[in-house]
Amino acid sequence: MRRFKSARQLQRFTSVHDQVANLFMHCRYNANAQQKRQARNQAFEAWETETGNPMLDRLAA
Repeated sequence: MRRFKSARQLQRFTSVHDQVANLFMHCRYNANAQQKRQARNQAFEAWETETGNPMLDRLAA
């Protein structure tokens, strides 16, 4: 794994990482496959709404 060039770069990454990761992290024990797919699709839609970049098109390619 690559290292960060500076403490500032690390701080910028970590300030955003948790917010974005929470969109995609879900409880894996109390959900069946259909619920996980729904949650993943909702996360992708939220990502597209906020950033304007579709993720589903990238995964289909």
